Amino acid sequence: MATLRSSVAGAAVARAALAWIRRDQHAGALERTNFHGRTVTLAGGPALAVGATTAAALGAGSGRLAAAAVAAGAVSGAVGFYDDIVGNRPEQKAAKGFAGHLGALREGRVTSGLVKIAGVGAAGFVASALIGSNRPSRLGRTADVLLGAGVIAGLANFVNLLDLRPGRAIKAGAIIGTPLALGRRGGVAAGTLGASAALLPDDLGEEIMLGDAGANALGALLGVALIARSGPGGRLAALTVLGALTAASEKVSFTKVINDTPWLRYLDELGRRPPQA
Repeated sequence: MATLRSSVAGAAVARAALAWIRRDQHAGALERTNFHGRTVTLAGGPALAVGATTAAALGAGSGRLAAAAVAAGAVSGAVGFYDDIVGNRPEQKAAKGFAGHLGALREGRVTSGLVKIAGVGAAGFVASALIGSNRPSRLGRTADVLLGAGVIAGLANFVNLLDLRPGRAIKAGAIIGTPLALGRRGGVAAGTLGASAALLPDDLGEEIMLGDAGANALGALLGVALIARSGPGGRLAALTVLGALTAASEKVSFTKVINDTPWLRYLDELGRRPPQA
């Protein structure tokens, strides 16, 4: 019942936030052109971040886990939104990838992408420290916190890497998060999935896009849900998989892999607005 309540709360808050943001007098600044050439709004990103963070905290079941959800979701969403807005400027677009942001830093420029990377990493560390560890030794607890921080930041980055087509990031989040939403400790994931599901029709219909704000918040909150239910072995396994996928993304296009794999292409296109519509 608690997971159902958090899911419903996430959906309600996300829809209300989306409506409020789209009515704002400055909403025009959030308009972007997507891969089909259609005009969409980035309003979906902050709406998802607010809805998912609020519901995840409500469904956490403990003060420390609720605080971890707020730290991960709110900060990841905020720095992602900053990158969505500032990163669209011509002088920011030149820096691509982690290497590009470090290169800009060596030249004395702090890019919005670097702010996002640092912010998501810091949020992951704080959230993981709040969740903590049951291991008796200080070394073991420190290792668990670092592993957890890596999982939260890595999952935020992975979901963001997938956010290149309508609905793709939310669908991936549903696949990752559904097992985490089951059982007594499922409130964080359930609230996150409820918020994202409420925005899925608008995402598939190419009315909104998540941007870094929505994708980073979605991934970070699922990371919180994962490490809250995982021991050292589970965290290490998750971080290893995420590291491998992130490294692969530097060499391989996920979109190409999806398009070349029939069952993945079917799932990816399911419910999406036709190109000619």
